Amino acid sequence: MRNNILAQSLQKSLEGSKAAAEAAPSSPAATADGPRSLRSMADVLSSVSAQAPQEIDPAEIADSEVADRFDVQDGLNDLVESIRASGQQLPVMLRHRRGAGPRYEVVYGRRRIAACRALGIKVVAHIKEMSLDEALMSQALENSARLERSFIEQAVFATKLDEAGFSAERICQALAIDTSTLSRLRTVVRDIPEQLIRGIGAAQGVGRRPWMELRDLIKGATDKTVQNVVSIIPESGSAAERLDAVISALSSGSVHDEPKVQRSRSLPQRTVVAGSVSYQLTTGNMVLRAERKNDRAFLQYVESHLPQLYSDWARESEKKA
Repeated sequence: MRNNILAQSLQKSLEGSKAAAEAAPSSPAATADGPRSLRSMADVLSSVSAQAPQEIDPAEIADSEVADRFDVQDGLNDLVESIRASGQQLPVMLRHRRGAGPRYEVVYGRRRIAACRALGIKVVAHIKEMSLDEALMSQALENSARLERSFIEQAVFATKLDEAGFSAERICQALAIDTSTLSRLRTVVRDIPEQLIRGIGAAQGVGRRPWMELRDLIKGATDKTVQNVVSIIPESGSAAERLDAVISALSSGSVHDEPKVQRSRSLPQRTVVAGSVSYQLTTGNMVLRAERKNDRAFLQYVESHLPQLYSDWARESEKKA
């Protein structure tokens, strides 16, 4: 049903393009039949909606090459409980993956996959042979229809589509925005350092004005100032509260070029597999790395087994108590 809705949404976009084409001189980029990319994706989603979904082991699913959400774990508990109670109502979309590791790559539905991993159940999925181009457009269209991306997630994703070679026209069509909005999204990501954006987080429910204010405050800042701002981001509270704290600090002039003391103590990096797999502990965090391409599937394996690892640890802790 979801894919039917998306296909209908695309068809409306095509009809709008057709009407615009009849009212204006034709151009190479737009014809009376609508943008070729949208018509192609409408055909893809229509064909997929006619197919029966399959049940796929989460361990066989790799993450998408271009993620449009910062953290799929944010607010995941509600979705986990919903799927536990009623099952997975909406199938995800996967595409076939080449090379070693998982057989499939997610096109959209990362949160549903994460919820199924947490529950230890298989993922209900449609599987389609897609190019990266088709996958990115489908991902953009589906998530725009569900309106789940925050302003800054939208900005970062639009920039990634830009970097992937998509035209401004196609990005606007996929994200359901106009060119002036796309311009604002681009300037925010261009002027706010990525580490600051990631440190603050997605900030669901926060519109463009606070991010535009932060852009004006941080634009042209030295690397030392940026590092100092990152170091004062609160560890607790919501992303919206972290954003507000950063804006307040910059507005008050309390941030200077002198670097702050690191908030957490890092332990030396430890090797699991020489030349490839290693991990590093900091206060409250662990970073696991896989340098060799063939070993990167190990990260997916660890992720899929995290709920079981936690259960094993909790059981052992109870025995020792």
